Amino acid sequence: MAHKAGFVNIIGNPNVGKSTLMNAFIGEKLSIITSKAQTTRHRILGIVNGEDFQVILSDTPGIIKPAYQLQESMMDFVKSAFEDADILVYMVEIGEQELKDESFFNKIIHSEIPVLLLLNKIDKSNQEQLEDQVQLWKEKVPNAEIFPVSALEGFNVPQIFNRIVELLPESPAFYPKDTLTDKPERFFVNEIIREKILMHYKKEIPYSVEIDTEEFFEEEDIIRMRSVIMVERETQKGIIIGHKGAALKRVGVEARKDLEKFFGKQVHLELYVKVNKNWRSDARQLRRFGYSGDKK
Repeated sequence: MAHKAGFVNIIGNPNVGKSTLMNAFIGEKLSIITSKAQTTRHRILGIVNGEDFQVILSDTPGIIKPAYQLQESMMDFVKSAFEDADILVYMVEIGEQELKDESFFNKIIHSEIPVLLLLNKIDKSNQEQLEDQVQLWKEKVPNAEIFPVSALEGFNVPQIFNRIVELLPESPAFYPKDTLTDKPERFFVNEIIREKILMHYKKEIPYSVEIDTEEFFEEEDIIRMRSVIMVERETQKGIIIGHKGAALKRVGVEARKDLEKFFGKQVHLELYVKVNKNWRSDARQLRRFGYSGDKK
């Protein structure tokens, strides 16, 4: 039997359910899922292997008009998703009318590769609204196959995955068959800590934070980690720590529980907070955290 393999890149506006969909495909929690928009900052590769296929999934940041250099770098990740895709998954939610960036939308409707348009969160709609939305998107993106889906409830997820496998080009595997992701372990430590900050802090705090795991030592029975939460201002540092350190302790306890589930063993996590002024607009700092720091 011929082997199929290829890159399937998921794009769409912020908070439409891209990370939830990818995690549903993979069966592992690789991407941050929160109710806040713009939580994914990098492209995250998740790999699903079968006997005769390898699907390499890429979750991307939600499409926005960038306001500062970090966001420009995040949109570079989205641009690159068009360049190496074998299949493009364009995700919208019920009630949505347009993509926030016209140039990205033009790339989708003129795409020469297969486009699957997933109309997500249909559990929040009725039949009449769903039919209207399907018709709207058929007219807007005539080159796409349209699938209603509820990524959260799992509705239509297996059928969409089967269609992806059908559309994959014939190819040997790109990664060893036991690979789940191309990201290092420290990346997921940072993401799990950042998810807790997104859950528990308001306003600009979560978007001003970057995590740097400085130490990661795996022993037979335990993994010892030391992570620094970086903020832009002293006032933000005080908010992250909270009264008598209570807020930071809550982040640490919840992150440790998730890390123990993720790694399948006991975790010792030390958390610290540092001020790193204006890191979101500093090209050198952005490169250090894995973003492109170069202005266009």
